[in-house]
Amino acid sequence: MGLVVLSSLAAVLFAGASTSAPNSAPAPCKFSGVPAHSFNASCAALAKSISIENVTVNFAEYVPAGTTIMFPNADPSCARPSQAVPSDLCRVNMHVSTTNVSGIVLESWLPKDWTGRFLSTGNGGLGGCIQFEDMAYTIGQGFAVVGANNGHDGRSGKAFLNSPEVIADFAYRSIHTGVVVGKQITKEFYGTKHKKSYYLGCSTGGRQGFKSVQDFPYDFDGVVAGAPALDFNNLNAWSNHFYLITGKNTSASFVPIPLWTKVHTEILNQCDGFDGLKDGIIEDPSLCNFNASALLCARTDSTDCLTSAQVNTVTEVFSGLYGQDGALVYPRMQPGSELSAAGFYYGGLPSPFTDWYAYAILGNPNWDSATMTLADIAYADKKNPSNIKTWKSDLSPFQAAGGKILHYHGMQDPIITSDNSARYYDLVSKTMRKSPAQLDQFYRYFRIGGMGHCSGGPGAWEIGQTTVGTSALTSQDNVLMRIVDWVENGAAPETIRGTKYVNDTASLGVQFVRDHCRYPRRNVYNGKGDPTKATSWNCK
Repeated sequence: MGLVVLSSLAAVLFAGASTSAPNSAPAPCKFSGVPAHSFNASCAALAKSISIENVTVNFAEYVPAGTTIMFPNADPSCARPSQAVPSDLCRVNMHVSTTNVSGIVLESWLPKDWTGRFLSTGNGGLGGCIQFEDMAYTIGQGFAVVGANNGHDGRSGKAFLNSPEVIADFAYRSIHTGVVVGKQITKEFYGTKHKKSYYLGCSTGGRQGFKSVQDFPYDFDGVVAGAPALDFNNLNAWSNHFYLITGKNTSASFVPIPLWTKVHTEILNQCDGFDGLKDGIIEDPSLCNFNASALLCARTDSTDCLTSAQVNTVTEVFSGLYGQDGALVYPRMQPGSELSAAGFYYGGLPSPFTDWYAYAILGNPNWDSATMTLADIAYADKKNPSNIKTWKSDLSPFQAAGGKILHYHGMQDPIITSDNSARYYDLVSKTMRKSPAQLDQFYRYFRIGGMGHCSGGPGAWEIGQTTVGTSALTSQDNVLMRIVDWVENGAAPETIRGTKYVNDTASLGVQFVRDHCRYPRRNVYNGKGDPTKATSWNCK
């Protein structure tokens, strides 16, 4: 049977943008103050009233605040068996066919106390996992929210094998389809259009946010994109290439995990003071040109130092990956991330993300990542299925539509080097011929010192990016509320405040607070104030 692109959504899905600019009219919620039984009845009626071609409603149900929703049929690899919800909501579960051989599972969560705002969540890794925790977080802030499985179930890439339409869903179509359908359902349920539309995602979710900015400039008024997996094919090559550097754990080039602690200590010795304070956090790793030879063993019987082969391994880890033509494929891993990155990439095992090459690029489930060549890397970049590279650098249509981008990246990210975010920002600046001051009008990038991949780390990483990272709901302390403030009130963020709790536990109290700077500025300690206070740091 030949491929059929299903008709009702096709014109919107392939037009390159939504058919009209987002509506900015106020949207008062008709359910404010109504009793629960009335809201329940409206939710039940919604399941019968939805009539969108290619959309099959599996169920619509009222979920009271405090309920823990169970997901008995979820793929175990998603590790999301349940989710507590903070607000009364109408939960709609659907299947949306995107072609005759592909489709997405879509959930729309519609809160009783709606602010008039619409939001789409993203995904992570290669996964087809709805991020219910992000849906719960954002409905708690009054957004009507959608989340999808990205066109396949589970965290594996096996569904990509010989399935270009499944790849298309993963690359771009799942998010855009969810936005198109979700906005229609939101309007039908509340009886009015949303007033503003937002996006919140990190990692693959960050890439999805930028894909929307690049190809569908009217989908969102405000985008929060964290640690984006941009230049996606080359990112996967870079992730794979660490195995080629370290070798197996029996190789002379292999650096045992305990020795990476020594490497980390020496990196801090060489680079931690550049921001004016030695506190275990490198605020600007771009200033750190680590010299691994400082750890070279003086004697052959030493065990707490590096052999010459190991020095070479560490040096290569912190060097960029270059292709057949000598051009940069992907920038270096930023120094400071090695304690966590050792477990992901330097353990003498293949990358956990080899499925993209095996199933989507080479179509060979038995592919051995130890055989990856520069020719393979060039082939993947050229093949670029569904333009998943996500590397367009002229964002003029999104700017013209009035959109705003809040981009952040942790400076100790062990999975996607933060150097790539600066690389993309600089490319946008060059392509659009705009200085950082001019880009500030619609696109601001914040470097989060001491944050790992999307969350965690020794720094003030809790910035309101998800439930885990919620510190406060004021716009200065919360990136989600900050993008709302920028879009709706014109209050552009000068800094993003991060909080570090004792043992990352809010109930134990605040350890320190820091205001993170927008690129290309960097955080510097003033040398005299209490370093746990944000006022003791300046952006320079």
